[in-house]
Amino acid sequence: MQPRTTRGSAHDEAVPQIDDDAALGAELAAVVAGARRRAVRDGDRQIDTAHLLHSLLEHDPEVRAAVGDPQRLARLLGYLVQRSIGYGLRWQGSVEDSGALAVVPAPAARVLARDTRDAPAWSPAAAAAMSGARERARRRGELRPAGTDLLGALAADPGARAVEVLERAGVSALDLGARIDAGDEEYAGDGGASC
Repeated sequence: MQPRTTRGSAHDEAVPQIDDDAALGAELAAVVAGARRRAVRDGDRQIDTAHLLHSLLEHDPEVRAAVGDPQRLARLLGYLVQRSIGYGLRWQGSVEDSGALAVVPAPAARVLARDTRDAPAWSPAAAAAMSGARERARRRGELRPAGTDLLGALAADPGARAVEVLERAGVSALDLGARIDAGDEEYAGDGGASC
């Protein structure tokens, strides 16, 4: 029987982990853990942007507020819940790659397997969104990204599955991203203090 883990090269080990809890803070670490569990439960090979969006909506009240009115939020959550029973089945077995990131090195794309032996890899678009969230936080002068930083990064990638879900639910990703980018206090969070 072949072992399930492989050893990486020194170069691979030098690539920072996407879900480093210390760099993310407790709030986003919980979001990443939720996305990981959802991907495993759904039998997906990758954590994609729709997994991240679903987990963000479950864990972060500021993200829910940014989405808008309760009917829009309910419609959005409805699409995300349907993912495993039909809506997202066409995504299974395919790689979410919107062109946001050309190649994700294998160890950097893997989620640290703290709560499951067979943790899925990150889709290139999800990895790019996590990097984008960190960059947004840096531009605000914060060490850790807030949930709205990740939401803004997800909304900024027109080829992401999260954007497809947002648009189908009647949430304009372009308008959502613009509100977050404008720094409107209602959407931009509290500067990462909740992380």
